[in-house]
Amino acid sequence: MAANMYRVGDYVYFENSSSNPYLIRRIEELNKTASGNVEAKVVCFYRRRDISSSLVALADKHATLSVCYKTGPGADNGEEGEVEEEVENPEMVDLPEKLKHQLRHRELFLSRQLESLPATHIRGKCSVTLLNETESLKSYLEREDFFFYSLVYDPQQKTLLADKGEIRVGNRYQADITDLLKEGEEDGRDQSKLETKVWEAHNPLVDKQIDQFLVVARSVGTFARALDCSSSVRQPSLHMSAAAASRDITLFHAMDTLHRSVYDVAKAISALVPQGGPVLCRDEMEEWSASEASLFEEALEKYGKDFTDIQQDFLPWKSLTSIIEYYYMWKTTDRYVQQKRLKAAEAESKLKQVYIPNYNKPNPNQISVNSIKAGVVNGGAPGQSPGAGRACESCYTTQSYQWYSWGPPNMQCRLCASCWTYWKKYGGLKMPTRLDGERPGPNRSNMVSAHPPPPVPRGLARGHGAVLGRPAPFRRAPTASQPGAAGAPSLP
Repeated sequence: MAANMYRVGDYVYFENSSSNPYLIRRIEELNKTASGNVEAKVVCFYRRRDISSSLVALADKHATLSVCYKTGPGADNGEEGEVEEEVENPEMVDLPEKLKHQLRHRELFLSRQLESLPATHIRGKCSVTLLNETESLKSYLEREDFFFYSLVYDPQQKTLLADKGEIRVGNRYQADITDLLKEGEEDGRDQSKLETKVWEAHNPLVDKQIDQFLVVARSVGTFARALDCSSSVRQPSLHMSAAAASRDITLFHAMDTLHRSVYDVAKAISALVPQGGPVLCRDEMEEWSASEASLFEEALEKYGKDFTDIQQDFLPWKSLTSIIEYYYMWKTTDRYVQQKRLKAAEAESKLKQVYIPNYNKPNPNQISVNSIKAGVVNGGAPGQSPGAGRACESCYTTQSYQWYSWGPPNMQCRLCASCWTYWKKYGGLKMPTRLDGERPGPNRSNMVSAHPPPPVPRGLARGHGAVLGRPAPFRRAPTASQPGAAGAPSLP
């Protein structure tokens, strides 16, 4: 029961073709359609076979390690500089070719692409994890239905990017801590070059005087908006103008003015209302138009908090600083609260899990065992039973309870049940195939039979010219002109 219960966050197999390998996806949402069917909104993962050969080569190059070693006569005492060389992962070198081949089937590429698929196409669960360089590569092969990824694939741009955080260490990211000054020792640095004081906590004013000055500053801000034509359009009422004048940008300007006036209230008030008119302070919330706000909300819905992409695709005329500042102000608005409530209500209405029974319908690629036996025993032509008598294209076995046609129809290749399951899950064969050019196809010398077929009576074998399990079922008798033709039976 639990194996057939699928929840948000599960990694699953999806079948979109009876002959192709499964798709690997991560469930993001489970939605019930108007017709009553369940659709899964999923994140796409891609296999190596799904991307171009140039990107595969780039991924292989990314997998190499940079090894630093010392060279030169003084290498032992560190006199020579370091030389960097790219070499293959030592653990990969030690792996047999067969395991290297199978390990490539476990590598995936994450994408940011979302798609909706019918939940009835789910064919089982799997596990996908970010590549851990401290784990053994063999550990990924020892676990069934287990995959790893380290790169992000963009299907539109056809690019690969690393999906791991950068460890920011160094002078650019950490402060240099100076030595602790001894008692009585003076700091020789120029303090004015190190920092700028914007407020004096021990000023001559009491809190009541500061609060009164801030009230005056807000009043000046309200009056300034009444005089400004664009502000009177955006805030048509006195209440809205007063609320805008009470925002942090007005208070910060007032306190900065008071500090620059050496905490002289009369001088600071004069600075608030210069000869040209009252000072109007606006923050990003006031500067943005309604259309820009709508674009921002649309971009936030699509990209999340990826402000760089938001700027590039939706608001290129805005600076990154402006977008980030607007975002944190937008989070204080009623509109954000309403959207948060709507999303919470939608999340409550969405399905948390869905039960998908096992898929037991026969695969169209199945080859009927009865038809194969009948075709061989009755001396039928090879075209009547595709792949009859052939070994498995992957493991070369000739015995299986079920066979599946695989590859181009003209090649008449087939896979045993075990290798077919491997093909569907991992997108490749257990062993390289002749289609890959890495090894020859199955022949008499390399066929493997776990259970050898029972011996065929001599007369039956001679009469039909075939032995079960061999790729060439017919053998004609020599003609009268050939040696040994006397008394030999011939086929019509």
